[in-house]
This record gives sequence, C-alpha cells and structure tokens, in this order.
Amino acid sequence: MSLSDRAAFRLRSFSILAGGLLLTALAGCQVRPLYSDGPTGSTSVALASIEISDADDRVEQEVRNALVFLTSRGAGEPVNPQYHLALNVSHRTIGVLFDTTDNDDDDDDAGAGRIVVKADYNLTRTATGETVRAGNRTAVALVDFPQQEFAKVRAVRDGENRAAKELAEIIGADIASALGR
Repeated sequence: MSLSDRAAFRLRSFSILAGGLLLTALAGCQVRPLYSDGPTGSTSVALASIEISDADDRVEQEVRNALVFLTSRGAGEPVNPQYHLALNVSHRTIGVLFDTTDNDDDDDDAGAGRIVVKADYNLTRTATGETVRAGNRTAVALVDFPQQEFAKVRAVRDGENRAAKELAEIIGADIASALGR
C-alpha cells in the first residue's frame, strides 16, 4: 500500500467515524412539537381543564383572559377543573429618555418608557394539591409618551395590554411544557 493509498484510507475512515458520531449525537435529540398529540390529545385536554384564580386588577384580568383563551383554545373555563393556576400579577411603568433641555418646568418629562408586567404562578392538581409547575415570568412593552395627557394614558394602557398578552403566552407555553411530559 502506497503512502497516498494510506492517506486516502485514513481520510475515508475518519469521515465514516465522524459521520457515525454525528448520527449517534443526533439520535439523542428529541425535538417534538409542543402539541404533538393533536387538539384532542392529553396535553390539550389537560390544558383545557385548568381553572385560573380571579384577578385583582385590570392588568391581571388581561393576563387571566389571555390564559383562559390559550389553555381552552377559545372554549372558556372548564366545568370540572383538574388543575388550579394561582396567578399573582404586578405591573409598573418606568420612564426612560428624560428630556432635561426644557428649563420651564422643575420636573423632567420622560419621552419614552417601559411597562413591566410580572407574574408569580403556581399550577397544582385539584385532587391532591400537588404542585405541577411554579415560577415567575416577566414581560416588557416599550412605549412612547406623547405630550398630550390622554394619549399618554392610552399609550400606557396599550403597553400594559401588549405585555399582559405576551406574559400569558410565556406562562401558557411553560404550563403546556410541564403538562406535556
């Protein structure tokens, strides 16, 4: 066997070995859709049987409504829930990009801001009280603050709604992941 034949043999052997190792590594991956069992499968049925605690304020009600819609796929709240989701939502508005060039006012006005909506949640089985998933999540919506007061109030409300919907989607995916196992 000549030197070039040995080099070709080693290269071919290395390629086969690398391919085998790659296939072995990929065999350990388990990528599957979150709702792989379809709309009538066990994950969807479990999601549709979640009752969600009552809301204390408007933003928490927005998160709750979005979660009810996401978990039941538009069918509403369950009659005989198998799970209970205790939800506690807080929110705040933070001003950023303060305008300090206006010397007429003593206070600085923010030109933009952030709406931060946070939720602590605990999903338990109704029958046993066992915690299935607990956690806290945060969603942030960016807003511009116009000079007109009503427009500013409306911008804050729209930002709260966007952050609430995003937070509900994050919590819904987290819960679906826990129930899909």
